[in-house]
Amino acid sequence: MTSIRETPVRLTQFAHGGGCACKIPPGELEDVLGGLPQTLTFTSDTALLVGPATGDDAAVVTLPAQGDTAAQALVSTADFFTPVVDDPYDWGRIAAANALSDVYAMGGRPVVAVNLLAWPRDVLPFDLAREVLRGGLDVVAEAGCHMGGGHSVDDPEPKYGMAVTGLADPRRLLRNDTGRPGLPLSLTKPLGLGVLNNRHKATGERFEQAVATMVALNRDAAAAALDAGAVCATDVTGFGLLGHLHKLARASGVTAVLDKSAVPYLDGAREAVRDGYVSGGTRRNLEWVSPFTDFGDTDAHTRLLLADAQTSGGLLVVGEVPGAPVVGELVPRGPHSIVLR
Repeated sequence: MTSIRETPVRLTQFAHGGGCACKIPPGELEDVLGGLPQTLTFTSDTALLVGPATGDDAAVVTLPAQGDTAAQALVSTADFFTPVVDDPYDWGRIAAANALSDVYAMGGRPVVAVNLLAWPRDVLPFDLAREVLRGGLDVVAEAGCHMGGGHSVDDPEPKYGMAVTGLADPRRLLRNDTGRPGLPLSLTKPLGLGVLNNRHKATGERFEQAVATMVALNRDAAAAALDAGAVCATDVTGFGLLGHLHKLARASGVTAVLDKSAVPYLDGAREAVRDGYVSGGTRRNLEWVSPFTDFGDTDAHTRLLLADAQTSGGLLVVGEVPGAPVVGELVPRGPHSIVLR
């Protein structure tokens, strides 16, 4: 099979950003959405359980009971981004795992996915696009999810991702607005993906530990969270741990106390920050959360790592998840969304 490691083409050089670091900054996005209605009401036998009001990971709509079939929840999401690594097959796998993660983060199981592909057809050969799609297909197959086609456009910048539809039990959803004081916080993947990906983009160095982390499905972590009785979670992606934690704390009306010494990091992450491989997205994340965060004596490098724009990161679960470190707890609402200790 063709691999980017056998060709001089470096996909990350065709993108202005990389992975989830190319998201519109959270503060700017909230300004855009601020003037729009949060819900639309229709005469229907369905109901919107999770919409844009809390900034959760996916939309959730109830499906009514049919005969002996209990009511179900339909989970819908879309996620795509520019190349985060140079290898097209790995990029496809990472983008697919990242898109599927939104369904897992709601406590659902993905049922069908469709590809979203933007490709500079006059610049990059289609055999690379085929490898991207092959990577996505392999991860969707691993998830036990149908692949139902998709949509493509000619675009100056390559982008890839998926729209995913899943099902969940409406009584066992994982939401970001159901956190309660007194519960611990667990993190199921280490941080540092953003700075390692940025170093890869700048130097061409390949970080196998980062790729392995990004292609790993959040399926087992979500199942473990549900089995443990969790009702509140989010995944950690482009807004960084601090950004997603702020959104969870704000939606739940609590303060999150984060034990910075308990947060796990990938090998090489601190060195990448030290050497300056920090994306603009990460710096914008930190700027956005700073007014809502009591950093205490946290050093500058740790602040950046906690705000690092992750791609296909882990789940942040309110509750204990077997095998995942406890990184903090929720307490009654105080003057800040997040307090670092």
